[in-house]
Amino acid sequence: MGPDMANGAPTAPGLSFPRETFAKLTPGPFLHAHLKQQEPTRANGRSPEDFRKPTVNIGSLTHSNGSAVVRVGDTAIVCGVRAEILLASDIPHPPRDDVEDDDMIEELGLLVPNIELSTGCSPAHLPGNAPGTLAQSLSYRILSLLNASNLVSPSDLSIRYTKPQTEDGGPSEEAREVTKAYWTLYIDILCIALDGNTFDAAWAAVIAALQSTVLPKAWWDADREAILCSPLTAEAHRMQLSGLPIASTFAVFSTASPLKRLEEADSWVLADPDSFEEELCKENLTVVMGTKHAGNDGLLRLEKTGGSVIGKVAMQRCVRMAEDRWREWKGVLGGG
Repeated sequence: MGPDMANGAPTAPGLSFPRETFAKLTPGPFLHAHLKQQEPTRANGRSPEDFRKPTVNIGSLTHSNGSAVVRVGDTAIVCGVRAEILLASDIPHPPRDDVEDDDMIEELGLLVPNIELSTGCSPAHLPGNAPGTLAQSLSYRILSLLNASNLVSPSDLSIRYTKPQTEDGGPSEEAREVTKAYWTLYIDILCIALDGNTFDAAWAAVIAALQSTVLPKAWWDADREAILCSPLTAEAHRMQLSGLPIASTFAVFSTASPLKRLEEADSWVLADPDSFEEELCKENLTVVMGTKHAGNDGLLRLEKTGGSVIGKVAMQRCVRMAEDRWREWKGVLGGG
């Protein structure tokens, strides 16, 4: 029996809080305490190099031309593709004759992505809150990558018509093929659960939805001067994507501060950050791997924001991890 109990004085209870409380009160030191162990382990139980396991369901929306639901950890994205016809005669400024086929889609704006972060998808998205800039920036990044990767072939979106040869049969009046209309793809992306790394999950959902997109057979009817579509499913065609580019995002957690030089700080590169880690990381790197024009697999794009921790060596390591992640996604999406 202790002296306090012997004297009849109660012993003061020790202070003890659940780990969730420590994470909310001191999130930076909480994550640092996990990472500075002999074997660094993030607060979510993953190692710094570990990605979350992806799952994909195709054709979830029956009234769209293509759709997919992608889940990466606790981030869930629904994507639907809706195809509409754009008549060439309705284009106010037709593309120039010298425009390359690969640039035609961007020139005409035939791919229109839009992402929405649904109410309640995260604690930051509550009813009545004003729309933030995150959805706009994500939509722009997805559109930019769609155009830069040449994922969709212009031939899949062109509705062509062969003009018959005129009766006089002159050499200048030979039968020739012209484009009468284009398919415009409206890519609607809805985030129903947000737990970090929205771009990677949203981009994967776009890839999966486009893979499942089926366009009906369409042709130009010269007598009616209109585009007609066949209602037969057997005559529809599935889009053929090029390269299957996959994005992998990394975030840097550092203890650097205005009172501590970068050389004296501890830093870790975290693959596939969750929302808790994103709030603590000021530096991000997105690596896009895929197939280039020459048919070789490799690096397609690098996007980096904030900080200077990721140097040449760290970036090479991120590219290698992104390559492994790309192979994993190819297996999930059926591309390899």
